[in-house]
Amino acid sequence: MKITILTAVLLSATLPVPVLAQTASDLRNDATTPSSVLTYGMGYGQQRFSPLKQINRENVKRLVPLWSYSLTNNLGEEGQALVKDGVIYLTDHDKTVAVDALTGKQIWKSAIEYAPETTRVVCCGIENRGGAMFDGKLYRTTLDAYVIALDTKTGKEVWRTKSGDPKLGDVMTGAPLVVDGVVMVGVAGAEYGHRGYLAGYDAATGKEVWRTWTVPAPGEPGSETWPSNDTWKTGGGSSWLTGSYDPDLDLVFWGTGNPAPHNPLNRPGDNLYTDCILALRPKTGEIVWYYQEVPNDPFDFDGVNELVLGDLTIDGTHRKVVMQAARDGYLYVLERATGKLLAAHPSSR
Repeated sequence: MKITILTAVLLSATLPVPVLAQTASDLRNDATTPSSVLTYGMGYGQQRFSPLKQINRENVKRLVPLWSYSLTNNLGEEGQALVKDGVIYLTDHDKTVAVDALTGKQIWKSAIEYAPETTRVVCCGIENRGGAMFDGKLYRTTLDAYVIALDTKTGKEVWRTKSGDPKLGDVMTGAPLVVDGVVMVGVAGAEYGHRGYLAGYDAATGKEVWRTWTVPAPGEPGSETWPSNDTWKTGGGSSWLTGSYDPDLDLVFWGTGNPAPHNPLNRPGDNLYTDCILALRPKTGEIVWYYQEVPNDPFDFDGVNELVLGDLTIDGTHRKVVMQAARDGYLYVLERATGKLLAAHPSSR
């Protein structure tokens, strides 16, 4: 009996096996284990590359749909799916679902409820960009700025922690990043004049471990780059796209967004740490180094785009780098350990 290519791929990659909790080692090896997708970006380095070869240029035309599953959502889908033990996990703004990868049958659905007025402070789309997995739990954020953990077998809520306040402009749409038992999340809302931050939560309990503000208060490092008034309280610096992680350096790399308000005359100075690439310690949130792409940004050139890790040979020297195709039209290449700028090439016009 003839079998379709897609069926063969699914059988090889998603045959049910005994369910095992995801370990820190599983997350570190996610990029080299294509039978599962446990992290946003298909690996800590966010290269989004799969070495699977069953589908190629010659046979891709033979692909046919086997099943479909509707999320019944007309507000936009941006969530990256996760895959583990033959189950696909999907998120959007009002639900999380688990679907059998071979049949499309829904295994469980967990609804997300939030106050209707929350959508008044959501910039650029009512959506969710995905989840994270670790130790038998699926972690996600919600529009009303909660971080929650769900049991991957049942979809039941394990814990729920309030992170921000939509009334202050805080909303969450990004996928968390789990590193060594810490669930890291970012926040959106610079367009509504919030004070941006990154936060880390204990993966088992949901207790906040640390919080790093992307706009420093008076007296904190970087505060001299803001006016000596209360502008810092509403200075922006969102962090709504997921960061990457280098286990060897134990550094998380995360991009930050535009300062607020958009008019730079109201906030003279470089406005750290907006429009920055940050390197942080995942256990403490300590900023080890930063690189600011657009000081005093007047153009809404968010620096949040994905930070891709790679190894390059530059001028005959091997370099471990972090790269970002930024919104100011440049491709930035920085040394991972130090933040030293190695190249900044403009895109073709």
